[in-house]
Amino acid sequence: MSTTDAASVPGLSTASPRPYWHTTMPPLPDRSGRPLPDAADVVVVGGGYTGVAAARALAGQGASVVLLEAETLGFGASTRNGGIVHAGYSLGFDGLRRRFGEGPARALFRDTLEGYALLGQLIADEGIDAGFVEGGWLDLAWGPSHVEHLAAEAADLRTLGVPADMLAADAVRGQTDTRYYHGALAVDHGGGLHPGRFFAGLAEAAARAGADLHEHVRALRVRGQADGRSVVETSRGPIIAREVVVATNGYTDGVAPALRRRILPIGSYIIATEPLAPDLAHALAPTGRVFFDTKNFLYYWRVVDGRLLFGGRASFWPTTVARAAAMLYRGMLEVYPQLGGVRIEHAWGGRVGYTFDRLPHVGRIGGVTYAMGYCGTGVLLSTHLGTRVGEWLGGGPMPLLARVGFPLVPAPYEGRPWFLPLAGEWYRLRDRLERRPPRPPGRSPEPAP
Repeated sequence: MSTTDAASVPGLSTASPRPYWHTTMPPLPDRSGRPLPDAADVVVVGGGYTGVAAARALAGQGASVVLLEAETLGFGASTRNGGIVHAGYSLGFDGLRRRFGEGPARALFRDTLEGYALLGQLIADEGIDAGFVEGGWLDLAWGPSHVEHLAAEAADLRTLGVPADMLAADAVRGQTDTRYYHGALAVDHGGGLHPGRFFAGLAEAAARAGADLHEHVRALRVRGQADGRSVVETSRGPIIAREVVVATNGYTDGVAPALRRRILPIGSYIIATEPLAPDLAHALAPTGRVFFDTKNFLYYWRVVDGRLLFGGRASFWPTTVARAAAMLYRGMLEVYPQLGGVRIEHAWGGRVGYTFDRLPHVGRIGGVTYAMGYCGTGVLLSTHLGTRVGEWLGGGPMPLLARVGFPLVPAPYEGRPWFLPLAGEWYRLRDRLERRPPRPPGRSPEPAP
């Protein structure tokens, strides 16, 4: 099957374009068309995890908070993601150490452990039915050369107090029934939740705290005033604010041009199978773990309600959900050939926010406070950093990541990442080369005939 042969994917022609989460989460109240105030202490732009968490924290401290969402609340990645929760960054601990040194790397990683604890505490305090299952996770070695790196990462995690082990290829089958990978980093600290139900509970918690939530209101521009306040011009009129928080991540637009030049929107897609036979579903995730792998065009997946949800960065070229779903279906069969013939019932996509240095960023720029760029780790870090931003603006400590500069994308760029397909082909080539087994020492390539 070619990577774009959508017609040959069982069930794809009739699959629902709605995220599976949307069909299994409580309906959200309609918060469109409500009167907007003329002024507020804080205006939050963006109604995903980051913005809603910040609004909850600020309102809980007594601030008047208006949150503006251009679409519906939770429209973006907050209710479209894979629901995988784990501490750390996509850069990995060794990447942090190489960039910042041992001490700062440990501090940055421990900050994500605090974020993990905060997420669990928030779910408990607010009584959110998030379906949070702490079954741990596997990071699976795509290429032979990745095994050594994952083993070193396991050793580093243990020094940070995170239980971690390196599994040989044969041992991987005890965690998930595949022979596709060369080994795996196994971590018991983490798991998965239902991102839609978690978002619904978080939004309700923010509203209970007193945040004024609005949808279908687009922020157009932020303009500073001589008195230090800002005017947020919106599609329904201006609002004067003491502080403005921009929390738009992969949907960042011209409301904050300086941020748009620093954030890369990258498409991520997920397919959901029909319900699997119980023994088959159990074999894929017998201990309740969630999964992702080490290649640049990574796959990530988990079993939910007896279905396999399988996602990834299918392409950096402009594509459709159907074409991306066909690529993912092929990848799913590479990992689990026993799923041949299984039908796809849902296929969807959305944008994640990436940064040039593969780190999320928090800070102040151009008169606004921001948190964004989670690079695929947004369930935990967006909730954590949104909360920390709210506490910071309320007089609390500055988030640790605010000390890290937010680099520009090093190319002529104003929000349309024209260069991503070229970068994508380079990363795809690297994935192909790293999949090959290493050449035995002392051997040369065979001469051409």
